[in-house]
Amino acid sequence: MNPTLELLTSHRSERSYLDTPIADEVLDSIIAAAHLAPTSVNSQQVSLIVTRNAEQRARIAEMAGGQAWIAKAPVFITVVLDMHKTRLGMAISGKQQLAHQSVESLISGSTDVGIALGALMTAARSHGLGIVPIGGIRRDPQAMIDFLQLPELTFPVAGVAIGYVDQPAAQKPRLPLASFRHEERYQRETLPDAIKAYNQTLVQHWQQIGRSDGDDWGNNTASYYQHIYFPNVLPAIRQQGFKLDK
Repeated sequence: MNPTLELLTSHRSERSYLDTPIADEVLDSIIAAAHLAPTSVNSQQVSLIVTRNAEQRARIAEMAGGQAWIAKAPVFITVVLDMHKTRLGMAISGKQQLAHQSVESLISGSTDVGIALGALMTAARSHGLGIVPIGGIRRDPQAMIDFLQLPELTFPVAGVAIGYVDQPAAQKPRLPLASFRHEERYQRETLPDAIKAYNQTLVQHWQQIGRSDGDDWGNNTASYYQHIYFPNVLPAIRQQGFKLDK
């Protein structure tokens, strides 16, 4: 296996960090990887907010639901869907942006955010750093928007904590590949057996790492998906000027 594939297939979401600073040149190279990542129609509708100040990271950790690793890791990067930037670029060229009135703009922009996030994570891990992606910043999106002073037509989609690892995490097993890779068509008939097998595998994983509170995949997912667990996202998106009527 080549080094790139080895890096990608050994992912762990690390939640135990040293407070060792990340050198500027290392952080710059990580950010450059995301800066040069592809975007839809070269829109470049992504911006990063880099937070290194300890008090600021602690505040983000609180807004994200008390995720202590955000405060402990020396760098937190918020990845922002940024159609404020595209609107400004079009205005400079004498054009009017309408795309933000469409759900497609959120799908396209969030895709670009995901690509940038992937680049950040891979680049950080290539330097021997640990990472954990954070969706919890959407728990109270308006608070994040205000905290980061985000302008209209922007939205904080996700973030990532980056730092040197204290206690390495175990790699979590995944659903069987047959539930992920579908040849020619979506093969739904394979899913029940794959999920049942994975439920057992995941429970065994929790037991092996000493997690007495670990549940199977269905129940763990239900703890989030039985309700709308971030109900403030849509109001905040609308408040930011995304119309979503087309």
